[in-house]
Amino acid sequence: MNSTFTKLFGFDTGKMRLSTEILAGITTFLTMSYILAVNPSILSSTGMQGGAVFTSTAISAIIATLVMAFVAKLPFALAPGMGLNAFFTYTVCLGMGYSWQFALTAVLIEGLIFIILTITNVREAIIHAIPASLRKALAAGVGLFIALIGLKSGGVVIEHPAILVTLGHITEGTALLAVIGIIITSILVILKVQGSLLIGILATTVIGIPMGITEFKGILSLPPSIEPIFFQFEFHNIVSLDMLVIVFTFLFVDMFDTIGTLIGVSTKAGMVDERGRIPRLKQAFMADAIGTTAGAILGTSTVTTYVESASGVAQGGRSGLTAFVVAICFALALFFSPLFLSIPGAAICPTLVLVGLFMLSPIKDLDLDDFSESIPAFLCFILIPMTYSISDGILIGLIAYVVLNLCCGKYKKLSPLMYILAILFILKYIFL
Repeated sequence: MNSTFTKLFGFDTGKMRLSTEILAGITTFLTMSYILAVNPSILSSTGMQGGAVFTSTAISAIIATLVMAFVAKLPFALAPGMGLNAFFTYTVCLGMGYSWQFALTAVLIEGLIFIILTITNVREAIIHAIPASLRKALAAGVGLFIALIGLKSGGVVIEHPAILVTLGHITEGTALLAVIGIIITSILVILKVQGSLLIGILATTVIGIPMGITEFKGILSLPPSIEPIFFQFEFHNIVSLDMLVIVFTFLFVDMFDTIGTLIGVSTKAGMVDERGRIPRLKQAFMADAIGTTAGAILGTSTVTTYVESASGVAQGGRSGLTAFVVAICFALALFFSPLFLSIPGAAICPTLVLVGLFMLSPIKDLDLDDFSESIPAFLCFILIPMTYSISDGILIGLIAYVVLNLCCGKYKKLSPLMYILAILFILKYIFL
């Protein structure tokens, strides 16, 4: 059995435990399962049928995550990405006035281009051009981003018109449940209880029942048909300036969100080798590319590697078996969607907050006294949560790294590819 798992998922019997990988997969799924409710809600604003989008969301996540499990053999999960689905709906369709079929065509083109870029190793070359200091900053920035997502979903942090964000009403309702969950989960982590993050999610969900926050929505239901949104493209509109801009935007955001997630989570997991390289990176990118292409055909927005994979890594997941378990959970969710959708945001909050803490550790290796390294790194990790964008943090961090080191005569630290990337990023902000 173990030798089979080693061949299929890269499971190391000497360093990994089967129970840990399974718990990690379940934990990752529970922290990202909100996409099954959120994605249909967002995309249905374009006129797409919500039930069909629910099914396509789950199936595209299954396909992409299985590629990650069997081919890349890494503990990362994929699904239609937040932010990218908002761009799909509110910019392309509602803002620019295009149909959802037009937007799906752009996603399909993006996926096909990603497959080409992955086969030709362009994406690997870009990720290897990112300096070590920015890689460490990325891990910390992603950690802060995850914590912010958690605090917002739990109502602990809320929007404020004057000061952007402020503390929620933590003595009542959803925010109180989130605080209780943080306390319970923190105690379990401190006591080193196996499966502490998963137990924290389940315990918080149960506590939310008498508080009137956890709404039990049932157990079983058949998945809706994807027929209304399956293979719905507008190929006659491919040749247009707007299509070029939209595809390029999808490409840029997805590429650097994925790069940031892979670097950040892999660094925290200790999966980066002595040369700063992530194992089977090309295969991981291929999972993203295939998932996006399949997702467009099925009828959903861009599929990307989920930052919530960090919760499974924090639980101990290190192989493709973790990703396989996530895929199985998504398959079950097709039939048990009411049960999974009963988990409130307040129950997910504690896990994301603590995962945010776990991901800060690489920052301790950053040389804060070398300002040519620490200033770009600081800009990178602080802008990720502040702009609510992993890609913007990477882009600004790399631009700052190149400009500051070039102006200070430290040009020997810069490779030709870094100059090219910095120029492209600057042009991106000017014209897009």
